[in-house]
Amino acid sequence: MVTVPECAEKTVRVAAATGIKAVYVLGSAQGCSPFTELLNDDGSAFPDDVNISPQDVAFLPFSSGTTGPPKCVMITHYNIVANLLQMRDFIYTGRPGVDFVLGYLPFFHGFGLVAINLRTIKFKQTIVCMRKFDFEDFLAAIEKYKIRYLFAAPPIVIRMAKHPGVEKYDLSCVETIMSAAAPLKRDSEEELEARLGTCSVTQAYGLTEAGGFCSLPPLSRHLRRPGASGVLVPNTECKVVDPSTGKELGPNQDGELWFRGPQISMGYLNNPADSATTLDKEGWIHTGDIGYYDEDQYLYIKDRIKEMIKFKGFQVAPAELEGVLVTHPAVEDAAVVGRPDQEAGELPMAFVVLKSGRMTTERDIMDFLAEKLAPYKRLRGGVVFVKSIPKTGSGKILRRFLRAELKERLEKMKPKL
Repeated sequence: MVTVPECAEKTVRVAAATGIKAVYVLGSAQGCSPFTELLNDDGSAFPDDVNISPQDVAFLPFSSGTTGPPKCVMITHYNIVANLLQMRDFIYTGRPGVDFVLGYLPFFHGFGLVAINLRTIKFKQTIVCMRKFDFEDFLAAIEKYKIRYLFAAPPIVIRMAKHPGVEKYDLSCVETIMSAAAPLKRDSEEELEARLGTCSVTQAYGLTEAGGFCSLPPLSRHLRRPGASGVLVPNTECKVVDPSTGKELGPNQDGELWFRGPQISMGYLNNPADSATTLDKEGWIHTGDIGYYDEDQYLYIKDRIKEMIKFKGFQVAPAELEGVLVTHPAVEDAAVVGRPDQEAGELPMAFVVLKSGRMTTERDIMDFLAEKLAPYKRLRGGVVFVKSIPKTGSGKILRRFLRAELKERLEKMKPKL
């Protein structure tokens, strides 16, 4: 196993419990061997050759766990090689020894693993790794290393668009920001583009179970489409399916996104039931994401099926409401979930984080949203002000924790008998 000093103690315990003989550390730590020993090895440390097939498992990342416990995904060598080749003509490969890639997204997540780590190695670029994310350090690194192509999750894009500290740094080097891991509102794209003035903010679509990306924005700026998650990468098929009937849908019709291609994983480790539900016998992965494609085959992502709020028969996408809420001048961050209601089914309800030093009221937030969206999308479930929104390392909102908090709040509100 390979680790860093901050995780060394836990890694040594895990290695001992699972029979792993050696732990290498980038630096120094008790119970670990320095990683440099591997670089100096003449071959005697690992004398046995290992036969590796393209279909052997190369990585075991975990799904995000936004709607339930994370599942261990089996990604093969073939999946990874295929996706790196699929990405080749979509992402700026840079000049070896000149252009740097900023490595601040976690490498245990598919986005950081494939787009930043493996892709950068494949195209002989240099990764500047941040041991721990700090927003000011992040901005300083962009300026210092003149990052031209920046990978980001939606919370980072939104923060760059709104945070006053951005003005202290020269970010004119940034030409493209590619957002992935969750849907990003078109308003947020345009807000950051207007602020930086020199870059294009784009979106891509992928998931851990797909071994990386299924769609990417075109490399040419004039071919990019605002709000879209790009077009399919080579040798990848997509269809949009009505989740209730299984019927295949046409352009501009919302449905569940299914994909098929060489990058699609083998399924979940030791979990045949969920594997069979997610990957069908024809090789299609059922993503659980709602979206559509337009007449020109550009892909648009709306939300997760399991996260859609059902209000009196209407489908409400939390991401749409969140995209509007963060445009409120007093709002730093927001997340929307469904509040159970006997008559309506669910009522949209928002958890809101206010900007430092700003104040507002529940009624003001509710009225702000009501002015901008259809009546059935109003926050009839109310607004709760919180200090932070729980998220994964890649920036996805952990709604199951918010639902648990909501349930606890509702239990406290029940009259005691």
